[in-house]
Amino acid sequence: MNDPKADTTRQAPSEDHRHGALTRRRFWQLGAAATATAGAASLLQGRAAEAAAAGTAQDYFDKAAELAGDDPVLKSIVNALTAGYTPPRPPAPAPLRIFDNVAVVSVGFVSATAILTSRGIILIDALNSPDEVEQYIVPGLTSLGADPSTIKYVVVTHAHGDHFGGAQHLAGQYGTRVMMAPADWDLLATTAPANAPTRDLDIADGQKLTLGDTTVTLHHTPGHTPGSVSPIYPARWQGREHAAMLWGGTNPPAATADKETYLSSILTFASRMRRAGVVAEVSNHAFADYGLERMDQLRSASDGAKNPFLVGTSGAQRFMKVMENMLRGRIAADQEAATGTTTAAPATTTALTSDACCGH
Repeated sequence: MNDPKADTTRQAPSEDHRHGALTRRRFWQLGAAATATAGAASLLQGRAAEAAAAGTAQDYFDKAAELAGDDPVLKSIVNALTAGYTPPRPPAPAPLRIFDNVAVVSVGFVSATAILTSRGIILIDALNSPDEVEQYIVPGLTSLGADPSTIKYVVVTHAHGDHFGGAQHLAGQYGTRVMMAPADWDLLATTAPANAPTRDLDIADGQKLTLGDTTVTLHHTPGHTPGSVSPIYPARWQGREHAAMLWGGTNPPAATADKETYLSSILTFASRMRRAGVVAEVSNHAFADYGLERMDQLRSASDGAKNPFLVGTSGAQRFMKVMENMLRGRIAADQEAATGTTTAAPATTTALTSDACCGH
């Protein structure tokens, strides 16, 4: 296997270079097609079942609210997926290790998640800009005892500027490899946004990225963008290892067909989470899942206290089920709007503002 820095096929290798072949463009296309086919089949089955049980958008919204109950994490995701929701702009929290090997460096609205391995750092997303890398990522990781110069990979979950904005700066400073799904590399090529990274490594659906003692599995979950990616990774806490997930793109897209793709991704990823035994949930937009508040809880917790990001297998599945019902409701609302039927939205607990939403 070639050295990563000399890789001309844009493979995304593991540290020991045994997984590079997984990132070839043809493999990704075949894997993505298989995933889409399986997801579409699941979606069609789900539609048939739901059509027999419920008919309106409000039915789905009510079901989501019922599943959420008084759980602040689930109530937050209901809010974040509600049409017309405008996300808040909270102040940046102090950087924090939310697990022994997982650090969050955040500007409040959006976060970068660092997975700390025996051979360096896998960074999930890179904030908005080079300035934010220098203001938040570099000093934040340093304050937590992690060396930012050892960031080997940036996994960009999707092609929006608040997730890729600092990636090219890291590549220039530290030789960091930048990874994104081919569909979102293509999106950047057609839109040419500010701070866009130079095309580097393609992510294949289901690809395993290994660095040192840690393997992260990268799943294609399109909908928010065509190439959105959601990782499943090991999170260590008090001597035990747990499977954790990060959903790659929160805000549902505008077009009904894209919402249907998003729903298919929810169903497919929930199944993969179940097989992987996922018990921990983290978001790159911590306002959307009560993550900022959970960071505060963890910061002030006594030794031996339960980690609030450990939601259990049933909690992780319920999180995805709430998302599923919210998306089914949004799709049904689109259909009702097209036929002149009106549907009330679920009540939110976060006041809406007039600020424009930036596509979280």
